[in-house]
Amino acid sequence: MSRHSVLITRMIPEKAVAYLKEQCDVEVNPHDRPLTKDELLASAKGRHAVMTMLTDPVNAELMDAVGPQCKIIANYAVGFNNMDIAAATERGIFLSNTPDVLTDATADMAWALMLAVARRVAEGDKVTRAGQFVGWSPLYMLGPEVSGKTLGIVGAGRIGQATAKRAIGFNMKVVYTANSPKPDFEKATGAAYLPLDDLLRTADFISLHVPLTPKTKYLISEREFGIMKKTAILVNTARGPVVDEKALAKALQTGQIWGAGLDVYEREPIVEDALLGLHNAVLAPHLGSATFETRENMGFMAANNILKALGGEVPPQCLNPEAAGKR
Repeated sequence: MSRHSVLITRMIPEKAVAYLKEQCDVEVNPHDRPLTKDELLASAKGRHAVMTMLTDPVNAELMDAVGPQCKIIANYAVGFNNMDIAAATERGIFLSNTPDVLTDATADMAWALMLAVARRVAEGDKVTRAGQFVGWSPLYMLGPEVSGKTLGIVGAGRIGQATAKRAIGFNMKVVYTANSPKPDFEKATGAAYLPLDDLLRTADFISLHVPLTPKTKYLISEREFGIMKKTAILVNTARGPVVDEKALAKALQTGQIWGAGLDVYEREPIVEDALLGLHNAVLAPHLGSATFETRENMGFMAANNILKALGGEVPPQCLNPEAAGKR
């Protein structure tokens, strides 16, 4: 009996690939870059499963190119705004993602950015490497205190809640906004629910953790920056288009807010030119899940989703279980 054929569209940790190879014939994109559209469509043709990256458009064109034998397209990401769920369901193709395993790593990254902006770590590193550090001074490179301040969580899902829980160690007050109040989260952290505008007026640090949807695109733009404190620090580890980068650059240039830390970008990997020269913006290259452990666990989770689907089961992290009725 022939083995199932699986395409992985980008190199991932080898242990996860080896796990999948135990039961399937696996081809991995050998280039350390995304496949072009033509490469993706050609490579996916005839596969029983495809493991995609967030940069891959998982749309009707790809699904039709793969063919009717395809049972699952598994995203190597917690996000799935690159996936057309309706088109997949119509064709009886399962879609899956990798939630939970990157929660702590991304929450840690949000905190790394908050601390780096507040304590001017990136700016200080640049000055020191350039030989411009001439010694300690009482007024040199001051920044705002983190401990005891108010942290605003925009989107209290898994990652948002994990970010908030870390604030307990900094003796911070937590406020949050979400689609609905979360009593268990409030009990665990002492967090208080606020509408978005009230949160923006109140918080000293604002951390974004919403998915990218039509409603959340430019959730934070010129109007919202006008509501924030002039001492506010904004951090985005969610999705780039949640923030209007031109409006952010203007807010930073004019002192409308104090600083920002970004791990994701509106037109990734392109970064708004106006942000690049700003000392009060810390810019990271999408490192939210970039730990050895997390990236490996993401691979195992995506591989397990594939194996379950190929075995005739609904995958554990399925985004469209109703696709089972279309096969």
